[in-house]
Amino acid sequence: MAEKILRTEYSEEMQRSYMNYSMSVITARAIPDARDGLKPVQRRVLYDMSQLHLDHDKPHRKSARIVGDTMGKYHPHGDSSIYDTLVVMSQEFKKGMALVDGHGNFGSIEGDGAAAMRYTEARLEKFAQEVYLKDLDKTVSFVPNYDETEKEPEVLPVRVPNLLVNGAEGIAVGMSTSIPTHNLGEVVDVVRAYIDNPAATTAELMEYLPGPDFPTGGIIANKSELPDIYESGAGKIKLRGRFEVELGKRKADKDKLIITEIPYTMIGAGINKFLVDVWWRLESKKLTDVVDISNQSNKDGIRIVLELRKDADIDRIKNILYKKTKLEDTFGVNMLAIADGRPETLSLKGILRSFMEFQYQNTERKYNVLLEKELEKKEIQEGLIAACDCIDLIIAILRGSKSLKDAKACLTAGDVSNIHFRMPGFEEDAKKLHFTERQASAILEMRLYKLIGLEILALEKDHRETLKKIASYQKILSSRANMNQVIKDDLASIKEEFALQRRTLIEDGPEAVYVENAVPVQEVVFVMDRFGYCKLLDKTTYERNQETVDTEQVYVQRCLNTDKICLFTAGGILHQIKASDIPSGKLRDKGVPVENLSKYDGRNDRICLLTCAQALKGKRLVFATRLAMVKQVSGEEFETNNRMVAATKLQEGDEVQAVILTEKQEATVVLQTTGGYFLRFPLDEISLLKKASRGVRGIRLSKNEELEQIYLLGEEPYSISYKDREISLSGMRITKRDAKGTKK
Repeated sequence: MAEKILRTEYSEEMQRSYMNYSMSVITARAIPDARDGLKPVQRRVLYDMSQLHLDHDKPHRKSARIVGDTMGKYHPHGDSSIYDTLVVMSQEFKKGMALVDGHGNFGSIEGDGAAAMRYTEARLEKFAQEVYLKDLDKTVSFVPNYDETEKEPEVLPVRVPNLLVNGAEGIAVGMSTSIPTHNLGEVVDVVRAYIDNPAATTAELMEYLPGPDFPTGGIIANKSELPDIYESGAGKIKLRGRFEVELGKRKADKDKLIITEIPYTMIGAGINKFLVDVWWRLESKKLTDVVDISNQSNKDGIRIVLELRKDADIDRIKNILYKKTKLEDTFGVNMLAIADGRPETLSLKGILRSFMEFQYQNTERKYNVLLEKELEKKEIQEGLIAACDCIDLIIAILRGSKSLKDAKACLTAGDVSNIHFRMPGFEEDAKKLHFTERQASAILEMRLYKLIGLEILALEKDHRETLKKIASYQKILSSRANMNQVIKDDLASIKEEFALQRRTLIEDGPEAVYVENAVPVQEVVFVMDRFGYCKLLDKTTYERNQETVDTEQVYVQRCLNTDKICLFTAGGILHQIKASDIPSGKLRDKGVPVENLSKYDGRNDRICLLTCAQALKGKRLVFATRLAMVKQVSGEEFETNNRMVAATKLQEGDEVQAVILTEKQEATVVLQTTGGYFLRFPLDEISLLKKASRGVRGIRLSKNEELEQIYLLGEEPYSISYKDREISLSGMRITKRDAKGTKK
């Protein structure tokens, strides 16, 4: 058969493919389902652990076994994502309720990673086993796995709103979700309240669920904004750490300010960043009331100790830490989940509504399955009881039958054509028998000891219990009110067994106010060595050791202590550092890495010009890139309070070669290329442009040729050494910009 080629528009195919990919990421990877509050990978890990019988009272199993089994059967997307999921579900400082009981190194709150999966072991927590996986076979639907060799649950029969209890975080294509954790007991209370009054307002529901409850504790400082967040499903929660004051027991002992709880957003690397920030503030004399800081945290909790000076202003210290560090942070809420097969931002009522619809489905399925089993049991029990009453007839039928088929036909339909009765009188009674198929099978399989009097009594007792269960199940299924009561009772039992005390305080905290003390304006000297360590020297120290400093330091910049240090980089970025944020030091002090004071990354970028903000006023900056794009920019263009701004626009594959500060427009420019070409032209031929422009071409480059250097010449003679010979730049002929130049 000949090939048939279908022609389609390229843009349409790209659009279609991208939409398919994005929806796959949204629904099958990053966003949780509103019903069980789990992402597919979380659901598959928990289900696989239940299939491996890793119950809470069973021995732990190697994490590598769990990861391998999950990847091979249900989630073929790499072992790292599966193991990371397993680790996170075991970390009590990230989840409202941990679902996995980890054994070994599963990481720490300070950002330490978990050990390799071959070293750790895991099993299910009792909470996960009882609340997330119970009645799996009676409630939810099963679907084929990725290669249709196994079955997996579409969702887990979670009996609490996991979307609220454990929250969720995920980034998909074009959307993301961020749901905070909540207290299990309060979540149960709000669900019960919603069952009693589905028309309740968000404010009424928040009487039972006042707000998030983070596993790290801390303080929520914007209580008044929470109703709007729960109503819309989006907003920002202001988080703060919590302090305790520990007074010195002896006269010589210093008072201590103890940070016992941190914002949820600070876990991981944020703790170390906080310690560094505070330490630099100590070094730069911004926290004069604090003597020292130490991290005494352990597995029992957070304990960051600040030693205080005598008569320290504790409120001022708190305000500084809240205002200038991550001890006050915001948690962005976006309660996005997959509801009815599509992503939707849910309100608190929307989450509860989705959960209850799911519970009604599961409850109905569960009790229908249980009812069916009890009805089957009732049928068999009634058959066995009836058989015991005519056991002589049953025995006569069995003795007179030539096969099991004949005996069964007689029991179900009264067919005695193939039955030879040894004693008269039984044939007419046998014709009246009409047991069901299931009853007949049970009678034929019944053992003789069941005819003992006590066994018959036990059978009758079981029959009565079965009738009670049937009546109970039918009552539950008969009305929504009865079903509601069952769900409420179930939730109450979960709360009683698993609920924890609230850990996060909710209040409308006052705004942290901190006014920096005015410092006398004085001249200082910024210095930075070739390793990127910088500091401030006072003017006297510098002038006394000027020769040494100028020799040892790569950058030396005089400025005022109220000024800013400006770093123009090869990446076309301007980084600004307040001089007041740079620690002062002695001549032999090492200083601090410039990366700690700004977003400049010395490993991936290069400084082209270092100056102070005051020096830019009334002057111009000449930019030159590797691809020979040049421009002038007024220094006033860079008057900004931002710590990082784009200094110029670069085309792909280009970078800034040099930035020169000048105020002489009568000067001339010499451009030097890697091919040995030199071009001299007046500076005013370089256009004065905005910082967001690319510039104009300065010199024509050959293939694989780049701009190597730019020189700004005044009236004085200027020469350079090039290829072991002296070249006078001031003696070159002045031509026009955008020429080829002269080969040297």
